[in-house]
Amino acid sequence: MTHVSGYDAFAPVYDAWSGHMTEDVDFYVSLAEDARGPIVELAVGNGRIAVPIAERTGKRVIGIDASRAMLAGAAERAAAAGVELDLRAGDMRELVLDEPTDLVICPFRSLLHLPTREDRLEVFRRVETALEKGGRFSWNAFVFDPAIAEEIGGEWRDQAGIRHRVDYHFDERRVDLTLDGGATVPLWWVDPAEWDGLVADSGLEVEARYGWFDRTPFDDASPEAIYVVRKP
Repeated sequence: MTHVSGYDAFAPVYDAWSGHMTEDVDFYVSLAEDARGPIVELAVGNGRIAVPIAERTGKRVIGIDASRAMLAGAAERAAAAGVELDLRAGDMRELVLDEPTDLVICPFRSLLHLPTREDRLEVFRRVETALEKGGRFSWNAFVFDPAIAEEIGGEWRDQAGIRHRVDYHFDERRVDLTLDGGATVPLWWVDPAEWDGLVADSGLEVEARYGWFDRTPFDDASPEAIYVVRKP
């Protein structure tokens, strides 16, 4: 992943930053309950999803992240919960597993940290190789909303006491999240049509496409694109 120092800077405040998002936990745990495992989480961050999966399913969870500070946070969360995670430093574009799996997940919009379609396609192809036949890959990403961009773009704001600003670069389809101390994390938004193309080009098939974690069907008004795809 790029700009790792930005992710390291977010690590100490990541619990507060991501604290508003809770509805995705049950969704990803439910996928893990249906899997044999090991469950592989790309961009595991501070273990917000991985730890509940390990707690509630008892299955082995492999968590991969490019930020060692994030991995340290995940290790602390796992220890506090009394579970073990198999945490590995690595770039999701270089995913290689020593055993196949039937579930890979990438929650909390983490695929948007990849700057190009080629980067995203490389991840999809790596996941396809790692999956057993019938295995699933699931992720979620926000759907770009110009009204939200107009409302919050370029303004310093507080979220859970974290002072930050959001800057939109429309020519690059990029959003920069900048902390008060100057660390920046970029995201590149992706249209649903591109997600569909990535699925097809990597040899996967769409099983379900949701607009929220309650499994509401995706439509033009959906704020989030939540995919579950399968290896044929």
